[in-house]
Amino acid sequence: MTEVTRRSVLRTLSAVPAAGIAAALPSMARAAEFSYKYGNNLPVTHPLNIRAQQAADRILKETNGRVEIKIFPNNQLGGDTDMLAQVRSGGIEFFTPSALVIATLVPVAAINAVGFAFSDYNQVWGAMDGKLGAHVREAISKSRLYAFEKMWDNGFRQTTSSKGAVNTAKDMDGLKIRVPVSPLSISMFKGLGAAPASLQFSEVYSSLQTKIVDAQENPLPIIQVAKLYEVQKFCSLTNHIWDGYWFIANGRAWDKLPADLKTIVARAINEAGLQQRDDIKKLNETVVADLQSKGLAINRPTADSFRAKLREAGFYNEWKERFGAEAWGLLEQSVGKLA
Repeated sequence: MTEVTRRSVLRTLSAVPAAGIAAALPSMARAAEFSYKYGNNLPVTHPLNIRAQQAADRILKETNGRVEIKIFPNNQLGGDTDMLAQVRSGGIEFFTPSALVIATLVPVAAINAVGFAFSDYNQVWGAMDGKLGAHVREAISKSRLYAFEKMWDNGFRQTTSSKGAVNTAKDMDGLKIRVPVSPLSISMFKGLGAAPASLQFSEVYSSLQTKIVDAQENPLPIIQVAKLYEVQKFCSLTNHIWDGYWFIANGRAWDKLPADLKTIVARAINEAGLQQRDDIKKLNETVVADLQSKGLAINRPTADSFRAKLREAGFYNEWKERFGAEAWGLLEQSVGKLA
């Protein structure tokens, strides 16, 4: 700024009453009254992050800049275990763990991942938007966390193999299959007669390539992005587990928000979750065609033989006992009798 310009600005301000000086100055962005960090483990291009960003923009606008949510995707703030610890301590205010991740803290949260429980999305959302979801949210609240009403979608998990298509439970006999580090997943595949091996996801491609394992299971978009079609020949749409993301907040941070701001934040996040569900549904439809074009043979088995084998193995009775009669009863209200 030149000396002449500086003097002219000062003369202008000296002629303005003190109360009007702020209006005469260039407008500056106000710092948000509530500035929050939200961490997740997905790439910025995933529908979860696209819809979360839209929700954050909406919240900033509808609260007149009072609530700002900064998104840290792709494990920028650490792995799932780290972020779960951070959201509990208040190091971050928001996190979207999958049900299997938060189950390490709240065991009943894994109930949506009971093997072959859900036949389709109507059953999934009927349960998770209804009494079963409310039961899990109540359990989550006891861990100093607040869970928003609508779960976000991670998708049904499907089975790929280099050995052959999985059409019935018999095709699982002795199958060396990689599973996540999850007691429920290990129990289910053992019940089906497979030989599950718990490996970190970063090891999946090389383990399939070197035949340490012959098969793996994941939602279709992950099979696509990880290029598992390069080391697998068959993809069986078993729909054996459905998993979703709980959008959770640090309990103390949530309690500090005034009621009117809570309403705006919750509405934006829940409505964005519903849009993300539609995104995943459409994405899955395009992924099947893409995987087929890359040489992966697709088949669609029915759940009957798998459920029968799990009943015979005592899987459902074991997990009914572990989850408790109340939670199990709410699950069966949505999907029919399992145990």
